[in-house]
Amino acid sequence: MFQVHPSPVAAPFATSWQTRYQAVRAQSQALCAPLLPEDTVVQPMLDVSPPKWHLAHTTWFWETFLLKEYVPGYQVFHPEYAFLFNSYYNSLGSRVNRADRGTLSRPALADVLAYRAHVDEALTALLAAPEALPPVFFELLELGLQHEQQHQELLATDIKYILSTSPLAPAYLRNELKVKSEELTGAISEAATDFNSSLLTFNSNKASWLPVPGGIHRIGFQEEGFCFDNELAAHDVLLAPFELQNRLVTNADYLAFMEAGGYRDFRFWMGEGWDLAQAEGWEAPLYWVKKEAGWYRFTHHGLQAVNLAAPVTHVSFYEADAYANWAGARLPTEAEWETAARHFGPATENGTWLESSCFDPQPVPGDADPTQCHQLLGDCWEWTYSAYHAYPGYARAAGALGEYNGKFMVNQLVLRGGSCATPESHIRVSYRNFFHADKRWQFTGIRLARSSNG
Repeated sequence: MFQVHPSPVAAPFATSWQTRYQAVRAQSQALCAPLLPEDTVVQPMLDVSPPKWHLAHTTWFWETFLLKEYVPGYQVFHPEYAFLFNSYYNSLGSRVNRADRGTLSRPALADVLAYRAHVDEALTALLAAPEALPPVFFELLELGLQHEQQHQELLATDIKYILSTSPLAPAYLRNELKVKSEELTGAISEAATDFNSSLLTFNSNKASWLPVPGGIHRIGFQEEGFCFDNELAAHDVLLAPFELQNRLVTNADYLAFMEAGGYRDFRFWMGEGWDLAQAEGWEAPLYWVKKEAGWYRFTHHGLQAVNLAAPVTHVSFYEADAYANWAGARLPTEAEWETAARHFGPATENGTWLESSCFDPQPVPGDADPTQCHQLLGDCWEWTYSAYHAYPGYARAAGALGEYNGKFMVNQLVLRGGSCATPESHIRVSYRNFFHADKRWQFTGIRLARSSNG
């Protein structure tokens, strides 16, 4: 189901395990701190879960997979919580339908927080005597930390969608949107009043094409530490030479597609995507709103003028593919993406992550080196033109944990790189995210690829 290299030994890691556990748990609650209790119950669409449910489900995970297994005589906090907060583990019994999570007015948020405190106390006590615990416990502990970090990203994106459905367009955070350049801040302000002029300014920062050599390349998890089972096993792939753009597609780039009639021209679209876009009335990425002064978008900081230099986000695979066709390019495959990431050696220090509390992808600085590949990790999940399926030699684990990834390997596309809602310690080059082609509520973006001959 997952892998840790090497298996951690209990005693030397006692302090770090406790510290990590407490930090991850605190981060989840901190994400919900700006919300009203009423906000934590809302489920405006199937893909979104109420924040209160996320807080309870991650706690149920710890209770079910660690405390019940490793604490003799452990008494669960509430006998019905397993039914309420199991997500999709058929091996562990029946559960509330996913679409009905928003109907759970009870337990109250205060009860869910008491549940978290109960489980935290029990697990912290368990970690106080690490020498009595087998190595497999720490592998499960690592899995639990990674699982909760996944739900932190979902919390960030679900909260955004929930608040966006209010006619009041409430801001999740009141502080000013963080950017990496004062000069860019001024340009964004001008964009609200002189949209077309600012578009020309931003378009002057053209993306460059970087060559990636063809041949036999190895992809999949190859490092030490944790990985999910869908990253195994490392294997060789044969790739033709190709080129990758050095940055993500920007809002300015995408606006040019919109203004050229991209949403009105079926020639660029897959049939299924075209039908969906027409039926749903898509004319811009999710959260974009047209006003007299130009385009705005709903953010964690409320409604803001579109930052034209920032990466476009909240686009479906269909939109990403249509844009690539319009631009005379294509989306990379996941093997190409990982090969390029290993070739260019991405650094994470310049990415935008959950820890920044920015909750929006940021532009490449104006003085960025055009010969280097930017934004490979962080800012936006990047759609690839690869179906989500098992790597050669994949074997699904037995029991409930075997349901974590394997049963979803159908009718979905792979995304790579992480986003501004991903915890920085959670990502790695081999990480495989996956969504259905129509999904837009995650921070999903676009990077272009093309054959070396253009």
